[in-house]
Amino acid sequence: MSKVLFIKASPLPNEVSRSSQVAATFMEEYKAKNPSDTVEELVLYNTEVPLLDLELMTAGRELQAGKAFADLDPDVQKRLNAYNALTDQFLAADKFVFVFPLWNLGIPPLLKAYVDTFVIAGKSFRYTEHGPEALLKGKKAILIHGSGGIYSAGDASSFTHGEPYLRTILQFIGIEVVPSIFVEGIDHNPSKEAEIVAAAKTVARESATEF
Repeated sequence: MSKVLFIKASPLPNEVSRSSQVAATFMEEYKAKNPSDTVEELVLYNTEVPLLDLELMTAGRELQAGKAFADLDPDVQKRLNAYNALTDQFLAADKFVFVFPLWNLGIPPLLKAYVDTFVIAGKSFRYTEHGPEALLKGKKAILIHGSGGIYSAGDASSFTHGEPYLRTILQFIGIEVVPSIFVEGIDHNPSKEAEIVAAAKTVARESATEF
């Protein structure tokens, strides 16, 4: 039995977000094929995702120097608790399903803030004399990525830092990333929206049977 963490990184409702619609199809098929697995959903835009800023970094250094957690400012304690809860939730999962859009050739800022809660030295990777070592080997992820243009192949593929970044950072900490599902090109050809979404849903069902 596996624990699946479904991470939605779009503020748009499902009826508007085409990638979220495809992700729903993926999860429906996955649950049907794996009824004993548990699925936990994390909607980032409905979640407090603390930004790794000067306040949190200062608190981290103070704790490492021996300061008691109870002696930190109460607001800082609250933010650290929220941060650590996201870390623990991620580390406890076996599989990850990310659904996210391409924003300005990158990922949404809240998704980057979330990445910072689980890419942590000593927890998801560690430094060694031979370089960084991944600590989350044996886990698996799939990326469901939406974009108005087509960036998964062709000349524009060198422009995007969305799917490639998330794939790279997950592999950095040891997670196997299976082939991504792309929902792309609708803004270039709105008349083919239904066709594009339907094709992505077909890929999602096929991917779910093997995930």
